[in-house]
Amino acid sequence: MTKKYLISICGATGIGKTQWAIGLARHFKTEILSADSRQFYREMRIGTAVPSIEELNAVPHHFIQHTSIHKSYTAGDYQKDALELISEKFQAHDYLILVGGSGLFLDAVTKGLDDFPSVAPGVRDDLEAKYAQGGIKALQELLFYSDPEYHKVVDLENPRRLIRALEVSISSGRPYSSYLGKRSAPQGFVHISLGIEAPRAVIYKRIEARVDAMLQEGLLEEVASLLPYRDLKPLHSVGYQELFPYLDGETDLETAVALIKRNTRRFAKRQLTWYRKNPEIRWIPHDAALEAIIHTIEEHIRTEDAG
Repeated sequence: MTKKYLISICGATGIGKTQWAIGLARHFKTEILSADSRQFYREMRIGTAVPSIEELNAVPHHFIQHTSIHKSYTAGDYQKDALELISEKFQAHDYLILVGGSGLFLDAVTKGLDDFPSVAPGVRDDLEAKYAQGGIKALQELLFYSDPEYHKVVDLENPRRLIRALEVSISSGRPYSSYLGKRSAPQGFVHISLGIEAPRAVIYKRIEARVDAMLQEGLLEEVASLLPYRDLKPLHSVGYQELFPYLDGETDLETAVALIKRNTRRFAKRQLTWYRKNPEIRWIPHDAALEAIIHTIEEHIRTEDAG
């Protein structure tokens, strides 16, 4: 039976994952699955840096703007859908490309998901009330004291992630992080994990340029169109939350843009913290030639076949 290979590509936001994925998909004559959870929503195109029409047409893409901000779509939902599609696509391909910046969603496909206890009645409502009263800082402080390990790696600007961790900790009496790492990996393919690395100055420069490009493309107009839905979970993300106060007249545009850039830099740092904990990732310089990346993959496959 021919082995099947799932090649995943991770790295900080704006580092060039899409270009790598397209190059590899062309070489291996295959398709791309996105694991960028923000790009799932059709209403959020500019602020999530959805691939361009030309990029989407270059090779088949999946899980790009396939659902709506008005529908709940969890990591568990994505895992189920992605594994079903992977099984289907492996009928025609020996290789598939999985690309994205969402570590949780990449892990859902390649490592499986952890099992968590049920949440006690009323806990989530209490946390939602604390968030409404004290803002994101109230949740951050609670998590720092209840689970300092998870506090180090979670997206601290994402209230949904914080509430999820806190409700598990409060309901079970155990830190959320104690439930992590107990999953079993999906079967049926060999996983090859690649990471794009670059000096911090390069990453930050790319982030600055990307935010400026988003604004020129119409980010402010996109966010304005989503203002009535600002409380929906997908819109609690960088690039949207910072502009809502400007649209409310509470701050100026220069301040809002500076916050987007700052929070995106912080987000990139947290992404890398998550990835660096995975010893299976093969790190490749952001300016490496495509041929070098292909060589790394083929070397891995030869080693796998020899074993």
